[in-house]
Amino acid sequence: MSNEQPTVPIRCEQCGTETRLPLDTVGDALDRHNETRHDGEQIATVDPAIREQVAELAAADLGLKEEP
Repeated sequence: MSNEQPTVPIRCEQCGTETRLPLDTVGDALDRHNETRHDGEQIATVDPAIREQVAELAAADLGLKEEP
């Protein structure tokens, strides 16, 4: 069994960069990048397809997708 954390793709189209970071560091890394490179504007983001997939999984897990 692997102890490695899942990684999340992040991209900054303005800088022309894309990388993968461990899940537990993504938020801080994005905040730091956007603060230092883009004056706090949210330019670098998690890959939109991944963001949607995580939102769907979270909604299902919380029971928000169940029929009444």
